[in-house]
Amino acid sequence: MMWQGPVLLACVLVAAAYSPRAQAADERQVTHSPKNHNMDNNDNFSMDGKFLCYDTREMYGSGIENSRSVEKVEIATGKETVLCEAKEFVNGAKAAPGIGAVSFSPIEDKIVCIHGPNLDEVPVRGYYAKTNRQGALVVADGKSPDTWLDKRDVDTTRDTIPGAHRGGSHRHEFTLDGKRVGFTYDDFLLTQYERSIGYVETNHPKAPKPANAYFALLVPVVPTGTAKPGELEHAAGDSWVGKHGLMRAFIGKVKEQDGTYTESLFVVDVPADVDITTADSGSAKRFPTPPKGTKIRRLTHSAASGNVRGTVEGDRIAYFAKAADGSNQIFVIASDGSDQDANPSKRPIQATHLPKGAGTLRWHPSGNSIVCESNGGVASVCVKPGADFGKTVFLTPQGDGPARGNLVVSPDGKLLAYVKAVPTNDKNGKPVKTYSNADPTQIFVLPFPDANGDGIAD
Repeated sequence: MMWQGPVLLACVLVAAAYSPRAQAADERQVTHSPKNHNMDNNDNFSMDGKFLCYDTREMYGSGIENSRSVEKVEIATGKETVLCEAKEFVNGAKAAPGIGAVSFSPIEDKIVCIHGPNLDEVPVRGYYAKTNRQGALVVADGKSPDTWLDKRDVDTTRDTIPGAHRGGSHRHEFTLDGKRVGFTYDDFLLTQYERSIGYVETNHPKAPKPANAYFALLVPVVPTGTAKPGELEHAAGDSWVGKHGLMRAFIGKVKEQDGTYTESLFVVDVPADVDITTADSGSAKRFPTPPKGTKIRRLTHSAASGNVRGTVEGDRIAYFAKAADGSNQIFVIASDGSDQDANPSKRPIQATHLPKGAGTLRWHPSGNSIVCESNGGVASVCVKPGADFGKTVFLTPQGDGPARGNLVVSPDGKLLAYVKAVPTNDKNGKPVKTYSNADPTQIFVLPFPDANGDGIAD
């Protein structure tokens, strides 16, 4: 849907309108086991919306590297099932293997997660690190062994195996048709290059064994401190825009003409017919390059931040930026737009005006709303062009205790899920704490109030 210029003023005028509809009784605790449940704001709902996946980080040490398992919970019953677990592990500052940041496939009963080196590989590979991890594919039945999504090859005596990478993949995200998986990427061989973005094509006939998919870099970056104006030194916060992975939006650190750097919103276009095998996997002296036919576009020239999100239809992108009052708010822009476009409908517009700022955004699948966190609560914001654009409804109380986090939306848009720290006891009634002496986080669900079926909170 195209933005209509006259709507913009009306949007701003109603953006601060709030509904008091926050009922704590609406939310339901799903998990109760004495462990941490972390959803990482990934694609945590199963394709049928009946399960949620999570990892168990922060119980034995900080970060994903100290997560020993990824699991799922059945929403109706609260039954928890371990999907991938480290049988041998070491925790602490030097940890392995590290299993976490899990997402469900949107087309089959499988999950993908980060998997670091197994303990018997540590003498050769080293411990878990950003540059020392891959994606594991696991059938979500709790019985099947894991297989590799991507192949890692760090041999320095020859070119990197075509279709393999030389570092670490992270925050794996399937396209809605399941054919592509995007992720952030950190290189092991050439560490003067900062984080970038890669993707794989699944079930590719030329995928390097034993991987399921063929890897390519998507966003070229230059070594730290060497950028010329217009060049990128860092890319992250990425997400698919649309169903088929034809666009991946991201936050890129770009050098300006005056020598300063700005983190702005970009899109890399990935045509449906791109030949991923035209990518260069690189070598110990040569950084990987994207396949032929991809194109990078800059959408904002002011600062942007956070994990960006695109609509299912691919027409709009939501991202974080500073509002005039300095608060962190959500802005929306057409996916083919720019803040310098002559057409006002193609420029960004501020969607939230939350007094405490906004965090962790997700689109409702209808494209008519976004949901976000603010002041420890969950809010729904209308982003359908028209008089109600920016109208905000808090779906939970705010400022009522431990913050709600890791917000996700079910594929049909009928259910929200998030985590919240809760005092938790073991089977003997003894209080359980995380490694940092905090209450474990438990998963909660909340119905999305949409009696009209239009994807806008009532």
